[in-house]
Amino acid sequence: MSADVVNLRQFRKAKSRVEKEKQAEQNRLTFGRGKAEKKLTEALNAKAEKTLDQGRLETCDDQ
Repeated sequence: MSADVVNLRQFRKAKSRVEKEKQAEQNRLTFGRGKAEKKLTEALNAKAEKTLDQGRLETCDDQ
């Protein structure tokens, strides 16, 4: 009934490396895009917003 001995310093460093790698992956997704990709995303968002606005009903509050 003996437990494994764990070096806490190494455990903390390994945990820190994993967290840094997760952050790096997120940054690559967020900032690692080219100019063409950014323009395409912007155009698609504008088109979606325009389509949504076309279906909007106007209401008159003349009361």
